[in-house]
Amino acid sequence: MIPNGPGTRPRRRDHAILRTWQRYMRLLAVSAACGGWRTRGMRDSERLAAYWAEALGGPPLYSQRYGDETSVVRIHSGNGAHEEMDRRAIACFGQALADTGLASTAIAPADRLRQVLYDYFAWATTTTMARYHRSADDVPDGLAIPRWSWDGLQPDPSPTME
Repeated sequence: MIPNGPGTRPRRRDHAILRTWQRYMRLLAVSAACGGWRTRGMRDSERLAAYWAEALGGPPLYSQRYGDETSVVRIHSGNGAHEEMDRRAIACFGQALADTGLASTAIAPADRLRQVLYDYFAWATTTTMARYHRSADDVPDGLAIPRWSWDGLQPDPSPTME
């Protein structure tokens, strides 16, 4: 689980992650990568914080308050292929992580935390969020939010349906 661990102060780290997101949004606002990308302001930050907390091993706040992975993927689907925009978004996020200056903690040095967050963002941007180019209607119902840890993508904890 990334958000909490022995010797860490979640509030301080959570604020650093939120600062990273805010910095990323500012970079996107001035980047040609944003194209048709839009934000709805603070509500997007709140939803994103709940989503990331859940995806990074925290409580299921996003699923309880806003929806499942299907709802998230549908927001990002039906816009055609956009590999160049994805590359630029990942570069913006990497720069935001560097600019934020995350501090080292008892469970990981700052560079390890930045790398894990970067790897997660790059993976999500190029896989789950880029899978349904043609139409949001192609996204299946009932997708679970993928979980990410220090070791990368974690197995789906939900039971296998046969």
